[in-house]
Amino acid sequence: MIYETHTHFDDKAFDEDRKEAIKRAISAGIGRFVNIGASMKSSSTSLELAHRYPEFLAAVGVHPEDCAELTEDDMDTLRGYAKDEKVVAIGEIGLDYYWDEPERDIQKKWFARQIKLACEVDLPIIVHSRDAAADTLEILKKEDAGRVGGIIHCFSYSPEVARECLDMGFYIGVGGVVTFKNGRKLKEVVEMTPIDRIVTETDSPYMAPVPYRGKRNSSEYLPYVVEEIARIKGMPPKEVEEITWANAVKLFGK
Repeated sequence: MIYETHTHFDDKAFDEDRKEAIKRAISAGIGRFVNIGASMKSSSTSLELAHRYPEFLAAVGVHPEDCAELTEDDMDTLRGYAKDEKVVAIGEIGLDYYWDEPERDIQKKWFARQIKLACEVDLPIIVHSRDAAADTLEILKKEDAGRVGGIIHCFSYSPEVARECLDMGFYIGVGGVVTFKNGRKLKEVVEMTPIDRIVTETDSPYMAPVPYRGKRNSSEYLPYVVEEIARIKGMPPKEVEEITWANAVKLFGK
C-alpha cells in the first residue's frame, strides 16, 4: 500500500465528489492519508476528516499565505488540536516568497512560532517553502527544528539544499512534479536522496502528475509518483511503496 503524506481532501475542489474520490484513492492502493491543515479552518476540517475515515490522519497548522491574521489564541487552539490522537504533525507551515503578501517578516514570525509549537507538543512539522530556501534553512536551524523533524513538502530546490535538509533529519516530500518533463531538478534530488528519506505525497487537488497534469489532482494518482521514483532509483515500485510507507510510519508513529 502507498502512504499519502500530504493531501487536502477538505478543499472545495472535492465538494461535489469527496466521498467518491476518497473511495477511488483507497481502491487505487492508498492505505493511509494525512490531510493537511493550511488555515485555522482547514486545520479543523482536516481533523473532522480524520475522525470520519479510519484511513485518515491530520496535520494542523497555518500556511504562510494565511498567516497574516494569526494570534496567540490561534496557537492555543492548535495546541488543543495537537492533543487529539489523530493529529500527527504541525503543518503546513513555512515561507512562500512567490507572492508579496503577507510581508516576509510576518511569514518568518509565524513560521518560527509554529515550529516552537511543534517542539512544545513534540510533533514533526510539514514545511512549505517556495522561493525561500535561504530563510527557510536559517529558521529551521535557529529553531532547532531537527528536534522534531518532519517533511520538506513539495521539494523544489537543489540537491545541495536537499542535503542540508537531510542533515537536519528531514524527509523529502516527492509529488507529481517528479513526473514532469521539466522536473529535472526534483529528479536529481530523488536520485541523490536515500530511499529511506523519501516520502510520497500528492498535494491534491494541486500539482497533478503526468498524465493528469493540469487537471484536479487526487490521491488516487499517487501510484504515478511511486512509479517515477522507482524508475529513477532502479527499484521495483512495490519496494518503493514498502520503504516509503515505513518512512512515514517512522515519522508519524502511525
